[in-house]
Amino acid sequence: MIELTRLNGHPLIVNADLIKHAESIPDTTLTLVTGDKLVVLESCSEVLAKTLQWRAGLLRSAWPGCESALVARDAHSAAAQA
Repeated sequence: MIELTRLNGHPLIVNADLIKHAESIPDTTLTLVTGDKLVVLESCSEVLAKTLQWRAGLLRSAWPGCESALVARDAHSAAAQA
């Protein structure tokens, strides 16, 4: 679950597994697998970062020895973007 912010400033907790896609049109609009749409203040890149952070936390909880794999992936991603 990730915490986002509605346009009116109220916090919203979203099950990240239900996000089908996110668009900036011009506000960030999340389309869920249910067909529901949510408009949030965070940018698409912020939603992505929060989702990745949440998933990494799940991996750390379920697989305590995964830390080295996550660090290696982050290093590889950073090198690829440079």
